[in-house]
Amino acid sequence: MDVSAISSNDDEDITPAVVIKDIARHQLVKLGASGLSLEAVSRDSGIPVADVEAVFPHRDDLLTALVIDAYDASAEAMEQADAAAVGAGASGGARLLAVTRALRQWSFDNTAEFTLIYGSPVPDYHAPQDTVPSASRTPAVLAGIVRAALEAGELAPPRRAVPGPPLLLPEATLLFGGVPEAPFSDIIERGIVLWSNLIGLLVFQVFSRTHDSVRDEVAFFDYAIAVAAESIGLEVPLAEKTD
Repeated sequence: MDVSAISSNDDEDITPAVVIKDIARHQLVKLGASGLSLEAVSRDSGIPVADVEAVFPHRDDLLTALVIDAYDASAEAMEQADAAAVGAGASGGARLLAVTRALRQWSFDNTAEFTLIYGSPVPDYHAPQDTVPSASRTPAVLAGIVRAALEAGELAPPRRAVPGPPLLLPEATLLFGGVPEAPFSDIIERGIVLWSNLIGLLVFQVFSRTHDSVRDEVAFFDYAIAVAAESIGLEVPLAEKTD
């Protein structure tokens, strides 16, 4: 990759870190996260490895920066879609469909970054706490929609509650803004099920696990989101356009 194509950009805010990360994203496409190295970035960019190390001393520092950027970019796509849906007066179900569609589009447009944050773990890499705030933005968007739908009376009561005591960590309760009263006292657990269904569905579609099972993967995605939303008592209006 020609680094001059990046550095010649008129944007004065471009820094060495931005250039290095951009080249590293190309490395993700070619080599995958496990093949990423500071030496490979140096080789492809023409930047001396010592200069790369001055910005990112270790490969893990560079991976962490890419992970944070991927979480932030995917969440920003969802947040923008939600803001547009709210501005259009959309229902909770329509908002959910809008943000999940936005995440799906980002995932297909940025497959390497999607794989980095939702694919197989990178050998010998352990994401530090620095990644948590960015990783939390996606469930925060979903939690905000569910909370708003609950307050608007748009949720149907669950047919059965989660058995036993609450299954939540304090962080999940804090993200949602507290545990609602019955009959919605397990809505956070149900929201986590919705979140995991969304990511699992995207993994299936991005990695071509549904292409030989359904005729229309886009329509199937919408349908699957509507089915998953039923677990929290939210109706997704599939006939309603959200973009």
